[in-house]
Amino acid sequence: MSQHVVVIGAGIVGVSAAIWLRRAGAEVTLVDRAEPGRGTSHGNGGVLAAAGVAPVTGPGLLRKSPGMLRDPEFPLFLRWPYLPRLLPWLRRYMAHANDRDTRRISAGLVPIVSDSVAQHKALCADLGLEDWVRDSDYCFAYTNRAAFEAEAYTWALRREAGFEPEIIEGGAVREFDPAYGPQITCIARLADHGFIADPGGYVRALAKAFEGMGGTIRQAEVQDVAITDEEVTSVLTDQGPLPCDDVLLATGVWSKPLMRKLGINVPLESERGYHIVFKDAEGGPSRPTMMAAGKFVATPMAEGLRCAGIVEFGGLEAGASKAPLALLRRQAKAAFPHLTATEEIEWLGHRPAPSDSLPLIGQIGTSRVYTAFGHHHIGLTGGPKTGRLIAGLITGQTPNTDLTPYHPQRFDG
Repeated sequence: MSQHVVVIGAGIVGVSAAIWLRRAGAEVTLVDRAEPGRGTSHGNGGVLAAAGVAPVTGPGLLRKSPGMLRDPEFPLFLRWPYLPRLLPWLRRYMAHANDRDTRRISAGLVPIVSDSVAQHKALCADLGLEDWVRDSDYCFAYTNRAAFEAEAYTWALRREAGFEPEIIEGGAVREFDPAYGPQITCIARLADHGFIADPGGYVRALAKAFEGMGGTIRQAEVQDVAITDEEVTSVLTDQGPLPCDDVLLATGVWSKPLMRKLGINVPLESERGYHIVFKDAEGGPSRPTMMAAGKFVATPMAEGLRCAGIVEFGGLEAGASKAPLALLRRQAKAAFPHLTATEEIEWLGHRPAPSDSLPLIGQIGTSRVYTAFGHHHIGLTGGPKTGRLIAGLITGQTPNTDLTPYHPQRFDG
C-alpha cells in the first residue's frame, strides 16, 4: 500500500512539499481552510532573497528598540494592549540579539535560502511553470554611503554567505534607475537573485499542477490529529477525519495551536506585515529594491508596484492599523517621487516568527507528525527548499543538510 501523507497548509511551503512528495511516489492530500495561496503567501514582497541570511535580532537591538518605537518614521509598531501576551515571547526573542546567537541563526538560514532561485526552478521543472520565476538583481537603497556602512555587520554576514554587493553612488544611481528619488545616493546591488511577479497566483498555479500530478486538495478546517500507539493515524477536520500514515504541519503561525494539542508549546508570534499595491504603477523601480531606511521592499509585479514591509506586533485577531499603512505610503512616495497609480490596494498578513528566527523542520519524536513552518521573513524564499527537505525526510531519504538547527522540539524545557 502506498504511503499517504496529509499536508496541512496550502501556502508556498505546504504546496512545495506536496509536489516533492508526489514526485517521490507518495499519495498526498493537501488540506487548508482557504484556497491555496490565499494566506501569507499571497502578500509577501515577492523577492527570492537568497542573501536573506541576517536575522532581525542583531547585536544592539535591545538598546535601540525603545527609540525605534518612539520614532513615528520608523517601521516598528506595537499594539500596546497586546504587550502582556507578547512579553514571554519578546523576552526570548530579544535574548538572541547578540553576536554569538546572530551568527548561529545566520548559519542556520544559509542552507534554506542561499540557493533560492535554483530551488524554485527545480520545483517548477516539468510542470510548465518556469516562467513564473524571474531572474533579477536585488538592490538595497541608502541615503548615502555612510548609511550603507552603518550596516557593515549585516553585510559581513551576507559576504560570509557568498554575496558581495556592487556599490553604485552619486549620479550613477539615477543612470542605473531613474525611479529613485534624490535622497537615494547609494545602491548596493546583488546579482543572481529573483522574484515572483504574483506570489499568490504562483502558489495557486503550483497547487493546480499538484492536482495534475494526482494530488488531492481538500478545503476544510483542521481541528486536531489522532494519535494511536504514539503514531499519527488521521487528521481531524470539520468535514470528518482524513486517515493517513504521515502528517506535515505547514500552516505558518496557525501551526501553534495544533502544536499545543501535541503537547509542544512553541514560542511563535505573528509579526504583522503590510503591503500596498500601487496598481498599474508608473515611475517605480525596475527591479526589487529594499529601501533600507524604511525597511520595506518595492517589487514590480504583474498588478503594479508592491511595497511590502513594516513590523507590527498585535496578534492575529486585530484588524489592520492605519499608522503602518500611512507610513508605508509616505515612504514609498518619498522613495519614488514620480510614482503614479490608478488605485492603491492595502493588505495585512501574519509572518510566523519563532523566538529564535529559525523555521521548525523535522519530525516530532517518532510520531510521524512532521513540521515545516516558522519561516519569519523567508517564507517565499525558502519554501521550495524546505518542502524538498521535509518531503525527503518523510519518504525515508537521508537529507544532505543538517536539520538539527530546525528541530521542532528544540524549545522543550
